[in-house]
Amino acid sequence: MNTAHRPGRLAVTVLTAALAGTGLTVAAAPAAHAAASDAVIKLPMSSFSALAVDNVHRQVFVADSNTGYATNSGTIAVYSFAGERLTTILTNQKHVSGLAVSDDGSKVYVGMRDRIDAIDTTTYQQTPVANTYTDTCGRDVALSGGQLYFTTPYAQYAGECATSSTYVDAVVNGVHQRTGWNDYGDLQLESGPGNRMLMGQPRNASAPNPFVTVFDTSGDSLVRNAARRFADSEGKGALDFKDMAFSADGTKVAVADAAFGTRLLNAGDLSDAPAGYRALPSGAAASAVAFSGDGKYIARGASATGSTPDLLVQPADPADSTPPLEFVFEGSLDGDRVVPRGMEWSADGSRLFAVTAGRAGTAAGQYWLHIVQPPAVQYDVRLGGTLTHSPAQAVAGEPLSVRGRLEYDGPAPAEPMKVTATRTDANGTHDLGTFTVKEDGSYTVLDEPGLVGDATYTVSYLGDLTHRPATDVTHTVSVGKAPASIALTAPAEASMSTGVEITGTFTAQGKALPDRAVLKVERTDRLGTGTLSSVTVAADGTFTVNDIPRTRRETTYRVSWQGDDLHEGATASATVYVTR
Repeated sequence: MNTAHRPGRLAVTVLTAALAGTGLTVAAAPAAHAAASDAVIKLPMSSFSALAVDNVHRQVFVADSNTGYATNSGTIAVYSFAGERLTTILTNQKHVSGLAVSDDGSKVYVGMRDRIDAIDTTTYQQTPVANTYTDTCGRDVALSGGQLYFTTPYAQYAGECATSSTYVDAVVNGVHQRTGWNDYGDLQLESGPGNRMLMGQPRNASAPNPFVTVFDTSGDSLVRNAARRFADSEGKGALDFKDMAFSADGTKVAVADAAFGTRLLNAGDLSDAPAGYRALPSGAAASAVAFSGDGKYIARGASATGSTPDLLVQPADPADSTPPLEFVFEGSLDGDRVVPRGMEWSADGSRLFAVTAGRAGTAAGQYWLHIVQPPAVQYDVRLGGTLTHSPAQAVAGEPLSVRGRLEYDGPAPAEPMKVTATRTDANGTHDLGTFTVKEDGSYTVLDEPGLVGDATYTVSYLGDLTHRPATDVTHTVSVGKAPASIALTAPAEASMSTGVEITGTFTAQGKALPDRAVLKVERTDRLGTGTLSSVTVAADGTFTVNDIPRTRRETTYRVSWQGDDLHEGATASATVYVTR
């Protein structure tokens, strides 16, 4: 079953329901919760080439290139925003690759083996637009500045596609025309606001240092503006391009780089933005990226294994520290990874469409469409102003509990919320991790302070896409030295001829001593007080004092330890009556 993993935040509780007559399996969050829902549709295809969203008629088109043989028929599956399959379009022994929806939503342009077609988005009738050079590999299609652009790889066999020379072409008045731009590999196009278009180059043997570039599409010809390659003088750091996207306002460009992660660039010159996004989880390689049309969110797709997230949905502003929604896709029910170029948003930001693919076993060669709905409302969270701790006297090296209470507005979470905590002491600030909030809102921060003095605990709730971050609360604890004790066992009477033997046990609480304790031994009798040889405590805490008394009558033995930076000192005495 698909799950949405969201550590430290509300999580999606997933239900599974079969849609009668559609052959679809849908996983959705219960209506009682405001968390994101994730509808999962099994796609009727064995490959993936393109995804396009028709916002006017609220439908999404998914293309199966099926380029294995020249006579293969490509497939375009069409779904409603709710996940219902509306129709399946076969392209009559012509494989299909790129898709681009017209500005008015009336048609979707389709890149095919030897021509460009247009499909009516209401009747689904297919009409030729222009004949093109034959494409063996699959082409990309983009609509920018009112002009239709597409790529044409030049390769006779599929094995040549990765390094083929690829041209950027256009349809002008129904006629195929060359723009003059070309390079090696499977060049990708992405339209953006302000009559601009991105072109990205996947890394290949003929292009070891690939590029990303921005074109001005406002005129009759493509004008290249900013361009960037990423390798240094030693050839290190080259781009491993998977996907790219303009931000909603057109000021930023995000690039999914499998070697680096999510790059955030300034659209004007493709320099690094002042603040970027946090790294993807360890083990996740970037595969796709998309900004929501309302400018609120960015979706970052990845290829990962096990419990590592494959999809993160988070605020588009990199300065917003709200933790992302994290989705883990696992196998035969929802795929294993987000495919490159496999994500698009609806224009209003209410839905993210993401295509996943199986990695191995029964899921290999299979594809799924996820329809993710981020919550539209955020609620307030309060951490309460009063924290308490126990035990009342904290000591260095001993467990300490700091307790508080969290309150939140809105619906009850489907999964326990979590708070984070830090301790600040003379050695700086230390991250204590996350702690689960119970159903009644209470939480307990567990720690073991290691220094004597004031320790200030700061508790935070970082928020999520459903709840806003809470104002931090702090609590200062005075940490004292841990106690130590000495216990002695001595005879009531001894003689000067046989001597005195006293056994004892030394105990120090808190942090373990770096070395065995050395105890001072003093003897007081009627002749005065003197210091005897020190004794070293054994590993089990025991020790023995042996002495030959120098005079008769009462003799008192005092055993002491002066303590250290983390422990109090300890003293114990025993009195023995000495005979001749």
